[in-house]
Amino acid sequence: MPYLKLSDASLAYGHVPLLDHADFLLEPGERVALIGRNGTGKSSLLAALATGPGRGKLDDGEVWVQPGIRVGYVPQEPPFDARSTVFEAVISGMGEASRLLAAYHDVSHAMAEGAGDHDALLARMDALQHELEACGAWTYEAQAEKVIDRFGLDADASVGSLSGGQKKRLALAQALAVTPEVLLLDEPTNHLDIAAIEWLENMLIETGVTLLFITHDRTFLDRVCTRIVELDRGKLASFPGSFSDYQRRKELLLHEEALANARADKLLKEEEAWIRKGVEARRTRAVFRVQRLDRLRAERQARRERLGKVHLQLDAGERSGKLVAELEHVGKSYGQQPVVRDFSARIQRGDRIGVIGPNGAGKTTLLRLILGELKPDAGIVRLGTKIDVAYFDQFRTQLGPDSSLVDVISPGSDFVDIGGARKHVIGYLEDFLFRPERARSPVSSLSGGERNRLLLARLFAKPANVLVLDEPTNDLDIETLELLEELLANYDGTLFLVSHDRTFLDNVVTQTIAAEGDGYWKEYAGGYSDWAAYKAGVAREAARQKTDARPAARAPEPARARGDRLSWKERRELDDLPDRIAALESEQAELGRRLADASIYQSDPQGAQRAAERLALIDDELMALLERWETLEARAGNQA
Repeated sequence: MPYLKLSDASLAYGHVPLLDHADFLLEPGERVALIGRNGTGKSSLLAALATGPGRGKLDDGEVWVQPGIRVGYVPQEPPFDARSTVFEAVISGMGEASRLLAAYHDVSHAMAEGAGDHDALLARMDALQHELEACGAWTYEAQAEKVIDRFGLDADASVGSLSGGQKKRLALAQALAVTPEVLLLDEPTNHLDIAAIEWLENMLIETGVTLLFITHDRTFLDRVCTRIVELDRGKLASFPGSFSDYQRRKELLLHEEALANARADKLLKEEEAWIRKGVEARRTRAVFRVQRLDRLRAERQARRERLGKVHLQLDAGERSGKLVAELEHVGKSYGQQPVVRDFSARIQRGDRIGVIGPNGAGKTTLLRLILGELKPDAGIVRLGTKIDVAYFDQFRTQLGPDSSLVDVISPGSDFVDIGGARKHVIGYLEDFLFRPERARSPVSSLSGGERNRLLLARLFAKPANVLVLDEPTNDLDIETLELLEELLANYDGTLFLVSHDRTFLDNVVTQTIAAEGDGYWKEYAGGYSDWAAYKAGVAREAARQKTDARPAARAPEPARARGDRLSWKERRELDDLPDRIAALESEQAELGRRLADASIYQSDPQGAQRAAERLALIDDELMALLERWETLEARAGNQA
């Protein structure tokens, strides 16, 4: 029996249907990825399913949910009360229990801090305990504390003080706190760094939760999903298997659709020519041809063409000098916290550099130092000549919510100059899939993906020989991502890319600057996969050296004669020690083989970490057993 069912669903905004009598089933254990172009209605579909049984947010059709199933939902921009604490936000979806748990949490803190009347607080706590026991809410509290700890959050922190990545973790914790059988996730990787994304991948796979999610992260798709469902022109099409399997099948389907449309258009053209020949010609032909022509006209009018592709064009303008920037032993701190420590690098024209590191590591600070916008505390920064920088800001601060699309692209003018050619701003917006009737719409009416597309249009409307792209992939659909990759690969200028999209990094950059921790940064050749492979090799080498440094176990000698004065228990221990040592050495060898496989560091980083920790413990255990064995052997030898 399915967990969720969508039947004959219809939903339209304006004259374009987002869902056109669509059907969908979500079976237990599935991890389904919902993909499609920006603006096709993916988030609306997910919200309709999250609303529950009935029509809900649909114009027509129904949503059915298996009775008793708990559904967790994480929207793209989760709504939180900035004044609440993390604990209050996590338990807010637990019904009446959430109010009691929040009150109990407050009273506990007041008593711990000695605030208020102790006797009154004690009485209040006793009353709350009885109410909590009556509704069985203690299990909810334990689950809430468990997920808060799992996501590395501070239960007492104010929601308003959290970063974008922490708020995304909070939203996931809130959804998981009710232990859902079904989890609906809208762009779960946005604002998360690479380590957090890989952790989320492993968590979703290991928990076995039934999943329906929207994402444009192609690495995440390939690792997590078991089925792809594409929303295209109001219809849902299912593709079993990975994202790579979907791409192969989709290419064939699009080719077949294009051929069918071409045949239909040819037939319509022939019938239109026939009908214009006049009454005399029509008398000699069957009436059914007139009827067929009417049918072909209706079908052609009803056919919704596939959305066009974004037309990206980037003008690098005047070439910069060969040297863009040179840094020697640069350092920068904020208070006592070092953000950049002893960093040296030479950036030349045409370099395409990826900057990776956890949230809060200082990626933006490093870029500002490289471009001379921030003065270092130590070291020297030398800038090249004729540098013209353009920024893509992940927070979209350049987009005023009340500004129209036209004003964002070309304020005060109806034209933009692209590559030496003059183009009307309306036509330029059409290149980025914005229809002419939307050109005067405010920015606030756009979806997240459309705002990113508009920011790219603004960025590319002016020549620049140095591009700084800070998380440009958030909310962009996969087709636009691939076009942007192709554009950047052919860009003649210098590129700095901050991104957590591993596939995008691999396809665009030629070198990587990675955070090493404690303010240290290091330069590597290649993209994300090259960096990850190098780090995996370092870890393997460290494990091998640690194993080689351990003294080899001596072969156990035969048990001593029974006339020694060891106790019976010690004699048994001495006899068992060789087997215990052999078992540990066998486990050590197996762990060494696992850690020697580079794929484990991408497919199961937590498992790799556990294996490395266990390997270190085995070394200590072996040393302890060897010392004990030598002690017992010496005593038995002296008493033989």
